[in-house]
Amino acid sequence: MAAYMRIPKTCQVLLNVNYFSSAIGLRVRVAFSSTTGNPEFTSKRVRSMFTEFFRDWHRHKLVPSSPVRPRGDPSLLFVNAGMNQFKPIFLGAVDPRSEMAHYRRVVNSQKCVRAGGKHNDLDDVGRDVYHHTFFEMLGNWSFGDYFKEEACSMAWQLLTDVYGIPPDRLYISHFGGNATLGLPPDEETREIWLSLGVPPGRILPFGMRDNLWEMGETGPCGPCTEIHYDHVGGRDAASLVNQDSPEVVEIWNLVFMQYSREADGSLRPLPQLSVDTGMGLERLVTALQGQRSNYDTDLFTPLLSAIHQSSRCPEYRGRTGRADEGNVDMAYRVLADHIRTLSICIADGVYPGMSGAELVLRRILRRAVRFSTEVLRAPPGMLAGLVPTVVEILGDAYPELHREKERIMDIVNDNEAQFLSSLKQGRGVIDRTLQKMGGAQLFPGSVAWSLHRNLGFPLDLIGLMLEERGVVVDTEAVDRLAAEEEKLKTQTQCPDRESCTELDLYSLSELQGTGIPHTDDSPKYHYSLGQDGRYAFPCCWARVQALYSSQALVSEVGEGQRCGVVLDQTCFYAEQGGQTHDQGYFIRDGLQDVLFPVEAVQQVGGYVVHQVTPGDALRTGDRVQLFLDKAQRLACMVKHTATHILNFSLRRLLGDGVQQRGSHVTPDRLRFDFSVRGALSGQQLQEVERTVQEIIARNEDVYVQELPLTLAKRIPGLRTVDEVYPDPVRVVSVGIPVPDLINSPTDRPTSVELCCGTHLLRTGEIQDFVIVADRQLVKGVSRVLAVTGETAREAREAGHALVQEVESLSARLQSAGSALFSAHRLSKEVGLLTDAVESTLMPQWQRKDLQHRLKAMQRTANTAIRKLETSEATEKAQSLLKKHGSKAVVVDTVEADSISVVMKVVNQYSDHAPGSKVMLLSHLQSGRVLCACQVPKGCSSLSASDWALAVCSHLGGNAGGSSTVAKGTGNTQDITEALRWAEEFACAKTQH
Repeated sequence: MAAYMRIPKTCQVLLNVNYFSSAIGLRVRVAFSSTTGNPEFTSKRVRSMFTEFFRDWHRHKLVPSSPVRPRGDPSLLFVNAGMNQFKPIFLGAVDPRSEMAHYRRVVNSQKCVRAGGKHNDLDDVGRDVYHHTFFEMLGNWSFGDYFKEEACSMAWQLLTDVYGIPPDRLYISHFGGNATLGLPPDEETREIWLSLGVPPGRILPFGMRDNLWEMGETGPCGPCTEIHYDHVGGRDAASLVNQDSPEVVEIWNLVFMQYSREADGSLRPLPQLSVDTGMGLERLVTALQGQRSNYDTDLFTPLLSAIHQSSRCPEYRGRTGRADEGNVDMAYRVLADHIRTLSICIADGVYPGMSGAELVLRRILRRAVRFSTEVLRAPPGMLAGLVPTVVEILGDAYPELHREKERIMDIVNDNEAQFLSSLKQGRGVIDRTLQKMGGAQLFPGSVAWSLHRNLGFPLDLIGLMLEERGVVVDTEAVDRLAAEEEKLKTQTQCPDRESCTELDLYSLSELQGTGIPHTDDSPKYHYSLGQDGRYAFPCCWARVQALYSSQALVSEVGEGQRCGVVLDQTCFYAEQGGQTHDQGYFIRDGLQDVLFPVEAVQQVGGYVVHQVTPGDALRTGDRVQLFLDKAQRLACMVKHTATHILNFSLRRLLGDGVQQRGSHVTPDRLRFDFSVRGALSGQQLQEVERTVQEIIARNEDVYVQELPLTLAKRIPGLRTVDEVYPDPVRVVSVGIPVPDLINSPTDRPTSVELCCGTHLLRTGEIQDFVIVADRQLVKGVSRVLAVTGETAREAREAGHALVQEVESLSARLQSAGSALFSAHRLSKEVGLLTDAVESTLMPQWQRKDLQHRLKAMQRTANTAIRKLETSEATEKAQSLLKKHGSKAVVVDTVEADSISVVMKVVNQYSDHAPGSKVMLLSHLQSGRVLCACQVPKGCSSLSASDWALAVCSHLGGNAGGSSTVAKGTGNTQDITEALRWAEEFACAKTQH
């Protein structure tokens, strides 16, 4: 440990503090005040000082924050730490062509959301003054470069010299070890802090919960050392560290990435040692501005002021717990926090919805609405009115907030209105349930869960609403229903198939360590269009570099042993960029009659892995010949090029506000998700479709060229999506050569995108294009499905045929006679045709038009039926009145084919004989009996529902209704006996 007892080398070469301070325009304070802070320490200044410190003086690359929606990581709902975007580096799985593969030292300010999964602070927000769902993580990283000594030295220098925080305000925690897992205490880190001059009494060991950092249930992790800040000072506050004290809070966490948490809970060493640090900007600013609460800094005070002006509530006073009467200050904090989260998430394309991250955001929005309306009594729309203030505070650091401001406000307003409507509906459900409970004190868990799951009611809101009525929720039932839904969700999810294609961390590291070169997959682009109009896909010879089976690299696999095959080169396309993987087979040199089917293809860390179930033995070093499923590849090329043209056409019609939110290309169809205000109309869909078809008809050339990423991004009109692109990158342009886009910019709009997919060489090969479905995924995001080629032609023909059927039925409906039977038949035909329009593959714009027409036709048919039934019922009721008059009990038969007619006859009879108890039965040829009855309102001796239920049960059927009107069905061959039994039942009840 002697090496750590000296002053580290890093400290000897650290910046001259005064020079650095003057360079960034801020004088370091000699005296640090806990009560006043430094007015020059604005949040913007603190953020820039951090990034400039590491960028300018320690050679860190400044990278932008990634969006809060994780890139291709299903284990996370949101980006919850600064290291999330660098996870492929920690795992050794980064694409070697990407810029990220060359990162060694990095710094940034990362947008983070902790409102779901392992790190979830949602329920704590508002209760204290330092928890948030959205926060900014200032971080510096080393990927196999410096480690513990340099990381601690830099952190200490920045905090004490640059920011001027007195060392006696700081406490250090470090990992104290875990005997069960065989992890020793991190004494190395303790010695480093001692060498930096930190007193031994301020360096405190803690266990895994506090000082072994893990990103999620699985993935990179390691021991960490945390720096805690004492807001009071002038005392020994060691006993308050990690005790959730608002006076002593953690501000910086230095994580030493050494392990990967496996699915079985074990820890395995990472291929390289790395550093991941994270310091919450909000807490740092609080300390530097001399505040005790994050909400008293310039990151929040403008929001609190805006809330006060909009709600007309008492000013924010910063109270918590019992001192916060009516939870008013808690509501202020909830709104200020949640509107930041909503703004950031929506700007990054995460919209309130019904599953995953979208569901969490929906809960956040509704929690904010609840506090806004229930506690602060603010008017509707106030929440969205806070968005411009968020943009003003954070927009300089995150420019997407400026671009998306209007969309954010629209989505917040729409969802608030929807929830307020649900609140009204939910209150009605609660009121009706309480009436049925008859004074019971335990509210049914099934009703509470339904309100929560279907109407989006926060469970705590349900509890508060019931508490006002002196009732509590059956929480055991709610927990049971929640567990059942989670179990069902797990069962219905696709089971994780045993994957031989995704190399595990250690096998990937072994491949890299043995010097096996990355797979050359450029042959996947080697195809041409012949003079005969056919695409030629040449086969490809390759050599087996590695075999992967049962989570290990092996030298040989036997027949039927499912495995992953790494080749030195391949013409197969690995799934990426929204395009599904190729299929096909290869044969082994010298074994021409045995096929090795390729079932899936994936790219991992620069290696292309083919999932194969061999038909014979396969060894490393074997030479194989690859054969592509040409029809499947060509179908994907058609759909992918059509997707680019669709993207262009949507922007051309709806404006540049359209942003791609996802896409998927298969041989059968394409799917495209995009941000847009409201659902697309049938006319808009038709116009988009027409634009795509025009480009197809022009048979334009599709140009593809590799360019340096920085040059490609300068192309006017270039469309990109949120992902890490390789460098160089492939530019796909329709109709205009790529060099012309750079050297001779034109005003002619065209489709130009960065894309690694495979594309047609001319647009005419698409042949035809039809949008067959569209829907809103969530407010502000729509999805379209489309087909091409022969399938599109068939869809168009199917649509034309249905149009003719609808027109024919419409004509027959208009000329229909006065027969009730004919009216019912036509109504049934309308229903069958409606089902056909709903389920048939056809143009979506045409489907919407036909659905609109069929709804109108259904209304016309139903109106005609009601009129004919009323006329027929009037005639039959008059006949029965002549027969029975105003008898006390009337039981008889009536000829009618529908229960609706029977019911109308009963109603009309009762209107003319209000004192009579009437039951009519219709005996159909099949033996089925239709029953309807009505008794005078207020009749205590006989209930209509009891009467109908007794008779229909006697006939082997069932019935239902109210005390005055009821109906049902049964079966009998002796209707006379049924009439007698019904009348005797009524008379017996009346006599009693």
